[in-house]
Amino acid sequence: MSEIRIRRIGATRDRLGESPVWDERRQRLVWIDALAGTIHRLDPLTGVIEQFSVPAPVGSLALRSDGGAILALRNGFAHYDFDRRFLTEGPSIGLDHPNVRLNDGKADPHGRFLAGTMHGDRAPDETPLGGLYRLGASGAPELLETDLAVSNGPCFSPDGRTFYLADSARRIIWAYDYSADGPLANKRVFVDTEAMGSGSDGATIDSDGHLWSVLVRIGKIARFAPDGTMVRTIDMPIRHPTSVSFGGPDLDVLYVTSISRSHALGDDHPDAGSLFAVEGLGVRGLPALRFAPD
Repeated sequence: MSEIRIRRIGATRDRLGESPVWDERRQRLVWIDALAGTIHRLDPLTGVIEQFSVPAPVGSLALRSDGGAILALRNGFAHYDFDRRFLTEGPSIGLDHPNVRLNDGKADPHGRFLAGTMHGDRAPDETPLGGLYRLGASGAPELLETDLAVSNGPCFSPDGRTFYLADSARRIIWAYDYSADGPLANKRVFVDTEAMGSGSDGATIDSDGHLWSVLVRIGKIARFAPDGTMVRTIDMPIRHPTSVSFGGPDLDVLYVTSISRSHALGDDHPDAGSLFAVEGLGVRGLPALRFAPD
């Protein structure tokens, strides 16, 4: 196994860095500061980082097939045009609650966007509101799953037939059978991370079908085989990494976002909230799936 290298990229210091995605067309990395309402776009060759302001909080984004991005905002979706720096509001999930907002999201293999909610400050016996929503090119978002306290890490197996989704509060990563237009099916536990001391946060899939998941409370990234076996861990130099995405010309660099000060977690390390690149892993990712607007 090759020796890995972890380096800080740029000088950004996000409150809650999230949702990294590699744009293979432009060879750029895009990610967000969820609480600041900022989209960052990095050119790794020059080190230049552009910044775009959007309404806060922003839970996640996915690239669009025609350029720009689809965003999950507090309780609805929006489209963002990077060239014009212009936001177009989209449909709402129909839930306006002060403690519920959209969180992590990904495009699916069929050009839709899936995003789940997080329900904070719940009473111990209170059922979480919201759930997992799927947005197509037109029409209202479709509710696919309920009873999710803090949804995170949505991603798909290389063949698109398995969908993974974590509930960070319950410290479980679920796996489902996934089809183009049908409901989620055959829900089962993929990994229970309780014994690891952390819930799972952002996640991605590599070209071998292994799932890379951030263990946000213990400063680690774990790689899980398709059968759920943990086969590798990486210790990050900061306390709270948040999400991961493979990028670079060969999709062999693992980009990692992190927290400096969110509502629940904080880290006084000088590099907390930074973007990191993990190199020398010896594995590659897959091209990012894109939202197709029509």
